[in-house]
Amino acid sequence: MATAAKLDLVRAARLFHALSDPTRLRLLLLLRRGERCVCDLMDGADAGQSRVSFHLKVLKEAGIIVDRRDGRWVHYHVHPEVLSELAGVLDAVEPTGGAVAQCCR
Repeated sequence: MATAAKLDLVRAARLFHALSDPTRLRLLLLLRRGERCVCDLMDGADAGQSRVSFHLKVLKEAGIIVDRRDGRWVHYHVHPEVLSELAGVLDAVEPTGGAVAQCCR
């Protein structure tokens, strides 16, 4: 997804929608230091289990995070390839410094 020609706009919109909430961004910041269990994320996000679970579900459905079950516990981590994908989207929409388009005057 690094070039505008190959940019999947539906996928890009889905990723950015998943990132459009302060709680989800806070969860990602907590996960940047590595894998965390839900109880750690609840403490770090200062939110209850239900709220954290909802936001983790949104991030997981978008493919931004991945979970791993360990007995009764579920641990989450950031999907590293998705971070590269997001960077590719931002690179694709970066202004190229071309000439300003003329209006239909």
